[in-house]
Amino acid sequence: MPEDSGRGGSDRRSGSGGSGRPGGGRPGARGGGQSGARGGGQSGPRGNDPGRGRPRGAQGTSAGRGSGAGQGRQAGQGGRGRGQESGSNGGAERGGPRLAPRKPRLPEPRIEEGVTGRELDRSVHQQLRTLSKENAEGVAQHLVMVAVRLEEDDIAGARAHAETAVRRAGRVPAAREALGMVAYRSGDWAEALKEFRTARRLSVDGGPHLLPLMVDCERALGRPERALELAQSPQARALAVEERVELAIVVSGIRRDLDQPDAARLALEIPQLKASTKRPWWARLAYAYAETLLASGRPQQARDWFARASDADTEAETDASERLAALDGVVLTDLLEPDGSGSPTAES
Repeated sequence: MPEDSGRGGSDRRSGSGGSGRPGGGRPGARGGGQSGARGGGQSGPRGNDPGRGRPRGAQGTSAGRGSGAGQGRQAGQGGRGRGQESGSNGGAERGGPRLAPRKPRLPEPRIEEGVTGRELDRSVHQQLRTLSKENAEGVAQHLVMVAVRLEEDDIAGARAHAETAVRRAGRVPAAREALGMVAYRSGDWAEALKEFRTARRLSVDGGPHLLPLMVDCERALGRPERALELAQSPQARALAVEERVELAIVVSGIRRDLDQPDAARLALEIPQLKASTKRPWWARLAYAYAETLLASGRPQQARDWFARASDADTEAETDASERLAALDGVVLTDLLEPDGSGSPTAES
């Protein structure tokens, strides 16, 4: 699935650091799950008794036969025949629930031309195998569109596709993760945390890659102690390198929120800080470290690290160049803004 590289800085939620991306650029990449959008034609996240041809309530189909029929005649049925009783009474029990009209499907957002769903990671396709072929293909297309719309910063469009995926496959971890990521990007921390928890519960491996996002949500909800407790949980040891870096950046931000600048700096003094600057996460790590140095009263060291982050940030994920210019006393003006004479300007 296409990567959404909208992260950076010491605060993954802040404007200076950029915005989060769905679990490393894909809405849900691990785990297994199933959707109840099968069986009885149910269109919600779960059907009634998934995989069977009728709802659970439609099982008393013996009405009008045997002793039941006899009791019906004795109760003043006036000698009506077996078939008549079965058609008037037993038929309501047997046919009613099964023949009830299905709920109409809500309108679904449009899939862009060329989007097939095959763009997703193989692990997501493994999750979708629990669905019917037609439903799996449709859900896959909506998950791709979530990433496309997030890349375009079209949060409303991304939400429409994510909610559609959840309606059609509510027990597929990737669908819940996609909705959680949309909520995260829109600043709805409580909803994001709820969806991430659901995705982890449904995942085969527990979805450890969501841990940094969940910690950041707890931080945003004003619960730093709970956030730090979650960051130190056993699941944190199962994180891949990139997720460990992201978690360290979030923990550093929490320490800064608590006015603990030295602890914030130490949280980022990890082996990855000495890694190759070409690693995709290194610019964000260096940027966050520069911020902790600045907060610790070390402006010259902070300048050096902002310069390193700026050099490594070839994708402009952070505003390291602007921070560096500010420390050097340079005021940048948008060159696309003409002055009174109609010429672009810049101040220094």
